[in-house]
Amino acid sequence: HQRTRSVLVVSEVALACILLVGAGLLLRSFMHVFDVDLGFQPERAAAVKVEYNDDAPNHAASVEKRTAILQQVLARVGSIPGVEAVGISDYLPLGQNRAWGLPFPKGIKAPDNTAGPLVYVVTPGYLRAIGTRLRGRDLTWDDGPKSENVVMINDSFARFLAQYANWPKGDAVGQTIANGDQTMRIVGVADNVHEESVEGETGWQIYYPATQADPAGAQLVMRTTLPPATLANSVLLTLRDINPKQPAAEFRPIQMLVDHANSPRRFFMLLVASFATLGLLLAALGIYGVISYSVTRQTQEIGVRMALGATAGHVQRQVLSGTLRLAIIGVVLGAVASLAASKLIASLLFATSPWDVATYIAMALGLLAVAVLSGYIPALRASRINPTVALRAN
Repeated sequence: HQRTRSVLVVSEVALACILLVGAGLLLRSFMHVFDVDLGFQPERAAAVKVEYNDDAPNHAASVEKRTAILQQVLARVGSIPGVEAVGISDYLPLGQNRAWGLPFPKGIKAPDNTAGPLVYVVTPGYLRAIGTRLRGRDLTWDDGPKSENVVMINDSFARFLAQYANWPKGDAVGQTIANGDQTMRIVGVADNVHEESVEGETGWQIYYPATQADPAGAQLVMRTTLPPATLANSVLLTLRDINPKQPAAEFRPIQMLVDHANSPRRFFMLLVASFATLGLLLAALGIYGVISYSVTRQTQEIGVRMALGATAGHVQRQVLSGTLRLAIIGVVLGAVASLAASKLIASLLFATSPWDVATYIAMALGLLAVAVLSGYIPALRASRINPTVALRAN
């Protein structure tokens, strides 16, 4: 019976070990996600959908009307105390996106079966509002339908184009690319932005001016010196003052987009952590139960030893050594099983090895500490046994 109880304790420790390693690896992976350079700064930034009327009879007039409305929106919202920068884009990072073909240097054949960059139609100030660094110049309101077509691209797309074009020093700023019959001059190169997922690779992006291309909508992005939520009412009242038909819109912190993108990974980590906590609790109860029962069964034996001169400290060390022996066997078996089980979650890890040494060491130390605490109470009770009473017990 004692052997069966010991096997049960070892099994519980080994199972807790597997769960703790899995939770530890997922936790380290999740923490590494926060270290990713998103290409934009979600802190102190928020977005709200803007509705505007655009019923002009032809494209040129439509662009002029839209430009006037967007300028008014940005000027009014930008004057609200606490707003540091403001801009508009039809799409936001980590959300919907689309492509319009592959713009390429004119006169050079583009590679076959290559998807084009993701497209954003933006106003001046958008990159500053979203917190994306820019080399070159930003778009301006003078980049209108009658002026030269201009675009901004991200660094990854600029490097790709430079492989095929004979640009001086490989610098894309000031160079031209063409998409069909439309030639566009690159006026700026922005940092790479994670547009689909936080842990995925950054792709190619191109930014068209809202004064030259048709946006699919309008997401007003603002960077603030105050908590963004405190400006929600002021911003929405300003938008409704400009357009009384402006519907109630959700005022979303940009951090919410990042949190939503990370939510599946967070949920799975919390689920595994919950099972790991339950396994650790069961292991602690199992160790306590077995050691406590063992002490009760050995009351007379302990009494004899203490009558022959064994000290309380010696009795405690003897009980704890038995506890640690079971825990060490369980940790060793659990670590071996964890090495195999970690391969099953390797695809879920980000910037973390399934054989991360720090995680295994932390798991082992944590389990051994729990084992010592679980065995300490029975060990303390054993050291307080009265030899006279123990020897008289049946």
